Amino acid sequence: MVSDPQATYLRKLVRRKTMTIKAASAKAAMCESSAHKYLRTEKLPSELKTPPRPSRRNDAFAGVWSECVQFLEADPKMEAKALLEYLLDKYPDQFKPSQLRTFQRRVRDWKADRPKEVFFAQVYEPGDRAQSDFTCMNHLGITLQGTPFPHLLYHFVLTYSSWESVMVCESESFASLSAGFQNAVYELGGVPRLHQTDSMSCAVKNRSGNESDVFTESYKELMDFFGVVPRRTQPRRPNENGKVEQRHYRLKRAMENALTLRGSRDFDSQGDYERFLTKIVRRLNACRQSELEQERDALGALPAQRLDSFERLPVRVSCGSTILVKTNRYSVPSTLIGQRVEVRLYVDRIEVWRAQTLQEQMPRLYGEGRHSIHYLHVIRDLVRKPGAFAGYRYRADLFPSRVFRMAYDALKAAHTVALAADKVYLRVLELAANEGESGVEAALTHLLADKTPITLEAVQILLHAPESPIIHVTLESYDGLLAEEVR
Repeated sequence: MVSDPQATYLRKLVRRKTMTIKAASAKAAMCESSAHKYLRTEKLPSELKTPPRPSRRNDAFAGVWSECVQFLEADPKMEAKALLEYLLDKYPDQFKPSQLRTFQRRVRDWKADRPKEVFFAQVYEPGDRAQSDFTCMNHLGITLQGTPFPHLLYHFVLTYSSWESVMVCESESFASLSAGFQNAVYELGGVPRLHQTDSMSCAVKNRSGNESDVFTESYKELMDFFGVVPRRTQPRRPNENGKVEQRHYRLKRAMENALTLRGSRDFDSQGDYERFLTKIVRRLNACRQSELEQERDALGALPAQRLDSFERLPVRVSCGSTILVKTNRYSVPSTLIGQRVEVRLYVDRIEVWRAQTLQEQMPRLYGEGRHSIHYLHVIRDLVRKPGAFAGYRYRADLFPSRVFRMAYDALKAAHTVALAADKVYLRVLELAANEGESGVEAALTHLLADKTPITLEAVQILLHAPESPIIHVTLESYDGLLAEEVR
């Protein structure tokens, strides 16, 4: 196909009158007949094009196209394949999977005629704004001593200098947001005028219809403490938080490269991984020092001390001596049953307070529908009600270690009546609560190794058996033995 520049070049060569049309057409990379055509008509190839002939085929999608347009207008990113699958389910006798290419062209042409969204580049001022977001890092395949380490990163970015700070966390919680934000501003030495997030649930009341009350109390308290103006983006508008979104991509790419050069994605501990991550972030920040100095000159002053990074939750202790925190359940001392307590939810732990007194502290659970029931909180009542043990919803939590589980299995094998095995095990567990778990575990290990029947009395005998005296041997004793052997 001859292009407009080729035809223009042909005319230029012919006007010089230094070569024949045959030679000029060869130099312009076209055949002689085409050269005669463009010289005779004095038009460019684009001007000679005829409009495409309309298709004579019937439009198979004409009857349902208005329905398809409704879906495309609601979600312009919808794929043609998904829409065709919807049509196949709704009109199985009217359409076939083989019509996918035709339907894709129809959708493509519709989208081509639609006006596209315009994005406007923003000018940022030093010290004016920071953006925060959480991003999932699971695709990197990080492991700790061979065990997969699913986690998120809290990511803080100054919009003017692109200076960034990150913190490893396990969930998108307020405690993670508070700790990550405070780590960043205290490392900076000041606070920006404005802090912007998306509609994350730990900061924004997404169901609030009142535009003047869109932020959670905990988040407003955090922003007020630092004198920072909170702002959120519009729902489903990630471009409004574009600076931190772009830094997500850049950071992950830098980590991917660093992991490849390291030759392994396995780390000895979370601390080892965090040191690796910190090294990458510092390297990225090193090239932003001049802009960062301008930012620091414009940042606001920091409070003298940090704000505690926890979320307060009032809860009532159930009759099962448990509390429901978010969607996870924890056991607490039975003395708290029926009372309202304050749960302080930190990044890595929860604390249970009543009357300004710390009642219990335990590791925080992540995920949904999980539970952590400690036998110390319920064993007294289970010994009184052994029949409840077999069907207890959280029975799996009442085996402190693999040894206790093996001991229970051995008891079930030795007793024909299941309740008898449960009674012995609960008494052994009560002994662990009163005398110490490690000593009881050692006694059970000894009984299992010797294949001795497990009874409460046998465990007590081993637990209270006097330790064998340790004989201290001197080097002179060995010398004496060697001398006797020589004689």
